[in-house]
Amino acid sequence: MAESGFWDDRNSAQKVIDQVKAAKACVEPWRVICERLEELEAIEELLSEEEDPGLEKELQEGMESLQGDVERMEFTSTLSEPEDRLGAILTIHPGAGGTESQDWAEMLLRMYTRWMERSGYDHAVLDYQPGEEAGVKDVTLEATGAYAYGYLKAESGVHRLVRISPFDANKRRHTSFASVFIAPAVDDDITVEIDEADLRIDTFRASGAGGQHVNKTSSAVRIIHLPTKIVVQSQAERSQHRNRETAMRILRSRLYQLELEKRRQQQAKRESKKKKIEWGSQIRSYVLHPYTKVKDHRTDMETSNVQAVLDGDLDGFIEAFLTWDKAGT
Repeated sequence: MAESGFWDDRNSAQKVIDQVKAAKACVEPWRVICERLEELEAIEELLSEEEDPGLEKELQEGMESLQGDVERMEFTSTLSEPEDRLGAILTIHPGAGGTESQDWAEMLLRMYTRWMERSGYDHAVLDYQPGEEAGVKDVTLEATGAYAYGYLKAESGVHRLVRISPFDANKRRHTSFASVFIAPAVDDDITVEIDEADLRIDTFRASGAGGQHVNKTSSAVRIIHLPTKIVVQSQAERSQHRNRETAMRILRSRLYQLELEKRRQQQAKRESKKKKIEWGSQIRSYVLHPYTKVKDHRTDMETSNVQAVLDGDLDGFIEAFLTWDKAGT
């Protein structure tokens, strides 16, 4: 990077920088662990010469913390698929039920945003369609950082919520559903061929915040990939050109994900098992009434601390799924 002319091609330069960041993300944690191990060894050497309750406690706590960090690093090394290292594009779509399910979709958006913040991933909303009364009709966001897809792929599926509805004057219990779809955010190293003849591109006026520009111009873009019927759209930008670029990037990621499924010979099985966003198809249930529990129906992992999960504490569920999934491959 210090060589002259490095910045002449900004796209190539950025690609190199991203590769360096990805390498550092793998190496740096191990370097920190090695340094902490040396510190703990020095404490142990001091204790061999003289008893000190304070140092003994520090050594014990340090060893427990270090063990947890090593286990997390070892777990990350199990994400061995080429696409695992990529960022992720996450789409949330409410099921039937109007305001109830749209509000649940927005709760999931908050949950994943919190998880990304806790996990150190940058994130950006690529498309947001607000609900008529509350919540969202559809939302797509991108998580940027090493292994975002590797972790978030555990979240693809239907999520079910049981609660006393805040929108029901009679305070009755309601069940809501929302689907979450995760695709790898493809980078320049991955080629996805798209024939322009296979695309139907529509423009329309964006909804939601944005002022007069949004209301008066058709800046939002919707793209339909005719062979696969995949529909993507973007209205987050004021520029139609930039919204088209974003929508094409989402489409490339969706098509790449589709190709991954075909390559693993799972596509036919998944198509035959597709279900509506309703009873019996959920991967995880979140119960707020008459008791509190979150349960993953694939791994049977569960917790009664629903609020922590909705605040983004998903690591236990994600790791349990990835371990379960790897054992079954």
